[in-house]
Amino acid sequence: MIKGYQAEIMKIYENLRESEAKALANRRKEIELKLPQVLDIERQIGKLSVEVSMTAFKDIPNRDEHLKLLREKITDLRMRKSELLFSQGYPINYLEINYKCEKCQDTGFIGVQKCSCYKHNLVKIYYKNSDLNELTKDNNFDNFNMEYYSSRKAGSEPESPRKNMEKTFTRSMNFIRTFDSTNENLLFYGNSGTGKTFLSNCIAKELLDKGYLVVYRTAESLIQNLKNIRFNGEELLEDLIINCDLLIIDDLGTEQISDFSKTELFNLLNKKILKNKKMIVSTNCTLEELLQIYSERISSRLLGNFGLYKFFGDDIRIKKNLSKAK
Repeated sequence: MIKGYQAEIMKIYENLRESEAKALANRRKEIELKLPQVLDIERQIGKLSVEVSMTAFKDIPNRDEHLKLLREKITDLRMRKSELLFSQGYPINYLEINYKCEKCQDTGFIGVQKCSCYKHNLVKIYYKNSDLNELTKDNNFDNFNMEYYSSRKAGSEPESPRKNMEKTFTRSMNFIRTFDSTNENLLFYGNSGTGKTFLSNCIAKELLDKGYLVVYRTAESLIQNLKNIRFNGEELLEDLIINCDLLIIDDLGTEQISDFSKTELFNLLNKKILKNKKMIVSTNCTLEELLQIYSERISSRLLGNFGLYKFFGDDIRIKKNLSKAK
């Protein structure tokens, strides 16, 4: 599907241009019936513009003066055209192309660089076809319920699960609010079923709705992607994972651990950090287990470049199932 994104985006721009071309043709037909003199003026402007171009390359007496007179005539005709349109209630640019994006003129590119609107279209297409489209239908802040976290302190934790989650929730909202102005990444760790993936997806939904490109991968699928990039030259896939605004890596530690996975994971983390592209990593491992599983280089990135947020409490999935069974 990654290879199809660019073709799908180009089709969006093609449709925009075709639609506007038809709309402009219809506007011209309307003006031809109601204000034919406007089109006569356009034809005069066209002839004079050709004369300007030809005169500019001729070595003739008083060329500059002649060019000045031609341009003044063109200016007068354009003013007359605008006055006629305005007098009949039409916008003065009624016979001009109306681009959705003036910067790239609905091509998606400014020179060889992708326009900002290209990214917005990529977000829409990726969101529609990604796992996040389904995940965020239920996993969003509208369905976030603090009641699933006990207000009673248990075990050796310094505070109750609810108090802990209130702090994590506040930090997550701040992460969204200051997304462009800070470089913090988030590491959610703790027992299974305590809401790590849910909260990650809630954050993803908010950022996607704001127009950011968010990519979700389980640790296992991410390693598979990195294999395809390394051995199959998947450049578009690499661009998506490296340059997305937010990469969510879910269930770190469940992937098959190998020298390859460790090397590629380190390279990915390092590239994202250097480019200030945000990440959220969730894991059921403790911090001590992460130190044991991964190399010092990976552990250093995870524990040194991520805000650490521990999740604890009852298994929310079990609570929900028990609630449904009643």
